[in-house]
Amino acid sequence: MPFDRTLSTLLLLGGWLPAMAAPVDTAFNALSLPELEQRRDAIGAELEQLANYSLRSGVGAIGYRSNIHDDEFHSEWVEINLQAEYPLDQVILVPVIRRDAKQGFQADGFPKHLRLIAGTEQDRVGTVVAEYTDDRHFLPRIAPLSIPCNGITASWIRIETDRLSLRAFDEKHAFELSEIMAFSGDVNVALRRPIAAKSNRFEGRAWSVNFAVDGLVPYLMDAVGGEKSIAFISLHPVTSPPALTIDLGESQAVSLLHLHAIDPSDVLPQALASDFGIPKKMHLEGANQPDFSDAETLIDLRLETIFHMGPIMMWNFPPATNRFYRLHIDAPPEIPSYNAEDTRFGFAEIELLSGGINHALGKPITGSDVHAKPNRPLSVLTDGRNMYGTILPVREWMNQLVRRHDLEKARPRVEAELNRRYAHQKTKLRRMGWLAALLTAAIGFTMLIDWNLRLRQLAKLRERFAADLHDELGANIHAIGLLSDAAKSAHDASDEWNMLHQRIRQLTERTGTAIRHFSNIINADGLYQGLVEDMQRAAQRITANLEHTISIEGEHYLEQLKARTRIDLFLFYKESLINICRHSNATRFSTTLTATPREIVLTVSDNGKGMSGENIPSSLKRRARLLKAKLSVEPVPTGGTCLKLRLRHRSKKRKMNHERVH
Repeated sequence: MPFDRTLSTLLLLGGWLPAMAAPVDTAFNALSLPELEQRRDAIGAELEQLANYSLRSGVGAIGYRSNIHDDEFHSEWVEINLQAEYPLDQVILVPVIRRDAKQGFQADGFPKHLRLIAGTEQDRVGTVVAEYTDDRHFLPRIAPLSIPCNGITASWIRIETDRLSLRAFDEKHAFELSEIMAFSGDVNVALRRPIAAKSNRFEGRAWSVNFAVDGLVPYLMDAVGGEKSIAFISLHPVTSPPALTIDLGESQAVSLLHLHAIDPSDVLPQALASDFGIPKKMHLEGANQPDFSDAETLIDLRLETIFHMGPIMMWNFPPATNRFYRLHIDAPPEIPSYNAEDTRFGFAEIELLSGGINHALGKPITGSDVHAKPNRPLSVLTDGRNMYGTILPVREWMNQLVRRHDLEKARPRVEAELNRRYAHQKTKLRRMGWLAALLTAAIGFTMLIDWNLRLRQLAKLRERFAADLHDELGANIHAIGLLSDAAKSAHDASDEWNMLHQRIRQLTERTGTAIRHFSNIINADGLYQGLVEDMQRAAQRITANLEHTISIEGEHYLEQLKARTRIDLFLFYKESLINICRHSNATRFSTTLTATPREIVLTVSDNGKGMSGENIPSSLKRRARLLKAKLSVEPVPTGGTCLKLRLRHRSKKRKMNHERVH
């Protein structure tokens, strides 16, 4: 059975050939499956530590919007005067966020093409710091876009675009940004700096070019980690303007004030407006004396409209070095939904910063004409926490949102590649299962065929043993009987008797050898030497009293026969002679053996009583079958029987010549 070919076919059907596969993300070609799983797990673990996109609600400033255009191919720009030269590390662009019924929250009016240029007063042309000409690099998004600046020195920056995006509600094209931040170290040097734009669709209300540098962003500070804290809200109305004093413990340079707004109540929906508790007028002063006898006013704050308020309100001012800082509430907020005399105020956190460091963190705070609730003490104003957890530095906060965007964009690609590989593995396992089943069936089928072949070989071997023993031993025993009869008749002639006795002795020894070594008859070991001599000797021994002639042609072709074929041919001849002696009543017989390159013809004729083709002895039929020869009985005109055995064969020499030709 061609088992190798069957195995190859099974392997082919089992799926080892290339199959149609899902598209492969080339970014992950070099990663193994365990490495991809580690990447997925690492992304998930890192995302759990990053700030969330918690979006603010209510009213307030939105940001900057350019003029409206009917198509996208228009140029717009925004330029910020930093008012001094700074080494810039990073510029962050915060998009305007819109609600989309199908895709959820998405950036609105964020430019498709983007160019950041930075320069100094001496270099009004500037240097292109970064350029994006394919919006697939950064859209869609709700996170800020981070543009590395690599420490370039600049006193102004400009954001240019020559390809605009659609506005959500009317499918017009515009350039929109919620906030532009330029960081030198951890300081946003673009905060509340002079800003200009090529066009400005609105001035006032929720849109203004100045709102692009007011520090207000569309996110809530949701840093995920850290213990949560509630906000401070004053308890009773006051009759004189209250003040909050922070003792830094030692003189510290401060140049930035952050005020974190509160949630109006502990229930949802909120009962009051989102500006609840935010004073409309305040001023910050610093001093090194506890009684503020050396006080200096650092900044006056005027929150005239709701558009100047937000979750984190940021103001910068010239650096001042003081130990004590006091925030005066000059005009406490009114709460008309309760009563006009309710002048409560509050904040979630007060930060005094310099170089990105909050010097007020954990410092003691006292109040003048301020009454606090027991569960909302003044200390929560400097604990560094809000209702989501730890308050982060602004630059770290923005970068965590950028990182979250990058990871959330990468995770589906990793998961898609993992799913593709899992599916491929599943397909391979399924194919391997089918292959194993096919191989099992093939092995079982092969074993069944092999078992049948062995049974056939065993049956053939038994038949051959029976034929060989019958033909060899039967002929020898018959010859011994004939010789014994002849010896009995010739007992008075000593020479003839001795000759017959010697022949009986030799034949007896040969029979004993045949019995001891009958298992070797197949290999012709020791019993048969030459076909012609054995045939002549057998004719003399078996038919001692019959006249016989023997004729052999093509003897050199007979020498090219296989040993097994020569033995079978000889045993067929012996059995033919035994049948002549036993059953034909013949007085003479003749033998003709003719060998040609293509066939061997053995003819044995006698003058006996004759035999038809139907009466051929089974022993002769069996031997002919073993030879794979054709046996026939031909009529003899003068009477008797003519057996003809025709055997086709190819000699070794002819076989070699045939293989060379092919």
